[in-house]
Amino acid sequence: MSNIKPGFGHISSIDNTDSAASLRPALGLALVMLTLCGGLYSATVTGIGAALFPEQASGSLVSQNGKLVGSAIVAQPFSAEHYFHGRPSSVGTDPMRTGGSNLAPSNPQLRERVAQTSAELTARYQVAATDLPVDLLASSGSGVDPHISPQASMLQLQRVANARGISAAQLKQLVEQHTELAQWGLFGQPRVNVLLLNLALDAQHPLP
Repeated sequence: MSNIKPGFGHISSIDNTDSAASLRPALGLALVMLTLCGGLYSATVTGIGAALFPEQASGSLVSQNGKLVGSAIVAQPFSAEHYFHGRPSSVGTDPMRTGGSNLAPSNPQLRERVAQTSAELTARYQVAATDLPVDLLASSGSGVDPHISPQASMLQLQRVANARGISAAQLKQLVEQHTELAQWGLFGQPRVNVLLLNLALDAQHPLP
């Protein structure tokens, strides 16, 4: 028995030496990959993006009279009668907690919310529920979609025109000027950026 104990101690010493020798290259590789992928790659891609797309890389920020008023890619909450309104949002258009409601179409809570919104809009605009644009009833997946459809803009046209004291024809022309077409004529749908439209509205047709 006394001859076996030194043998076990010798094997344990070899195992510890092998483990330390294997750990050093693993840690070295992890450090190199962290530097390359987490540092150099991120800095390079960020720099290229800022050089090629400076506006988008900085968040597509929008300023008016030297004051930051929002972003062209993040929805702003508008509720006043003299402004166009955006889509419903399940996160209150908070860009720090983007997301949808995650409620299935069969969920009673979602059905109740859509029914309530539909009743409010049909009463406000005096139209049938079937004539309501779906984007005024359904929130987007992100909750911060800055666009509405041209149909949703036209539905609000008379309300905003009355509040501004201008003709619907004048306002329609402004909406058409701010209607973005499908990208390259292929991708996406015609859309209107609510923030940019409302800023143009303030500039061209200020409140009486």
